[in-house]
Amino acid sequence: MGFMIGRLMARGDVSWCAVNFTRATLLCLLLAAPLLHGADVGLAGLFPGKALLTINGGAPRIVALGVKTDEGVKVLSIEGETATLEVDGKKRVLRVGQNVASQSSGSGPATVVLTADSGGHFLATGSINGKTVRFIVDTGASLISLGASDARRLGIDSSKGQPGIANTANGQTMVLRVKLDTVRVGEIVMNNVDAIVHQNDLPIALLGMSFLNRMEMQRDGDTMTLKKRY
Repeated sequence: MGFMIGRLMARGDVSWCAVNFTRATLLCLLLAAPLLHGADVGLAGLFPGKALLTINGGAPRIVALGVKTDEGVKVLSIEGETATLEVDGKKRVLRVGQNVASQSSGSGPATVVLTADSGGHFLATGSINGKTVRFIVDTGASLISLGASDARRLGIDSSKGQPGIANTANGQTMVLRVKLDTVRVGEIVMNNVDAIVHQNDLPIALLGMSFLNRMEMQRDGDTMTLKKRY
């Protein structure tokens, strides 16, 4: 049986809803280029002798082993799913989906620190089912939300999902509710996370409350700290 959003939600017939996009939100996501403070470097992927990096919120770029970027980031070595980088004169060992602000302290709950871009959005490079995804934190989204092309790239068979309807800037659209095996942001890993897949593409994946409600969230100015609760 499918589900409806909005009117049914008001009656309490469903326990979740998809994000309600506004035109202003979509415009910001499409046009605002991320501008992070300081040297924020994320490891988006690995290739033989090369690393796929996001630097200061920019688009992912391939950086060869031993090459230093204009921002002063150098790939020192690559081993398995990790790369050793030189960032701001310091060595940083990153796993795919991790950035320099989300390294584990080695004790206590896994923690991620995110920095807002110039538009106030909190962005993160993570992974779903082991494949790299660029997220925007959205506490107004009940579930992680993915566009159709992202779902295909991630190997998600949404045809087996539960059908429903979501409200968007262009009206109602069909979506499919699915279960994600793993979602990783930095050192935080969650299993069996609910998500929805839209029939159309989205400008960026939404990191919704099906992931965030398992976190302690603390915002301090332009930084947000996520700490895994369970």
